[in-house]
Amino acid sequence: MSNNVILDYQGSTATITLNRPKNHNAFDSGLISDLTQALSEVKHSTARCLILTGAGSTFSAGADLNWMRDMANASEQENYTDALALAVCLRSLNDLSIPSIARINGSAYGGGVGLISCCDIAVCVDTAKFTLSEVKLGLVPATISPYVIAAIGKRQARRYFLSAEMIDAKQAQNIGLVHECVASEQLDETISRIQYWIGKAGPDAIKHAKQLIMSYSPAKESEETKLQDQNNARLIAQLRASKEGQEGLNAFLDKRPAQWIKPQ
Repeated sequence: MSNNVILDYQGSTATITLNRPKNHNAFDSGLISDLTQALSEVKHSTARCLILTGAGSTFSAGADLNWMRDMANASEQENYTDALALAVCLRSLNDLSIPSIARINGSAYGGGVGLISCCDIAVCVDTAKFTLSEVKLGLVPATISPYVIAAIGKRQARRYFLSAEMIDAKQAQNIGLVHECVASEQLDETISRIQYWIGKAGPDAIKHAKQLIMSYSPAKESEETKLQDQNNARLIAQLRASKEGQEGLNAFLDKRPAQWIKPQ
């Protein structure tokens, strides 16, 4: 595991920090691999709680620009393998048996919203902004969709998946993406308060409570959801390789409007 991700233990709490602050903690294949490895280590540790956060002023900006450029030039099979790796990472976080808390220290886009949705509890600073901007690129938020839809519901997804509009912290709380939004100086105090209450619960009871919730969740672990991950990875791979996906990605990388945007 490289410095893309920092795993730290304090008492019974494990903290994973996305550590690419110069790149706004954007995803690339290295970060995804390191995060998956860190989650595996936490799974097999004695930690009773996980905190997931970002270094610097951003939680995660989603896909890294250079990674996107590579994927725009990659084959459909390479894109499928890449997307499936992210799906495995998200599934690992979602299915963790201990409580997970997203400590959202700044804005989150795309895959960053997916990570938040995989956590049991989410607290953000009141300056954070969120967006699911994939359709602007001729793509869809396929890999993260089971978790985001489970968090905000189909009704809200029908708006924000389709409009790709910016969501402020208060609206993120209103739609269920985060549980609380607080001033930055109150973020750690709020996280500590939640940890205090979790610490009073029986560890086995916590585990079974999560299993109970997952038994009613469309994002629970099963052969069906593994197939869903594969289908979602295949969909994003197909769209990245499509004419519209290629135009959207290249327009974004070239900092120009996509061809389908008509002048006002």
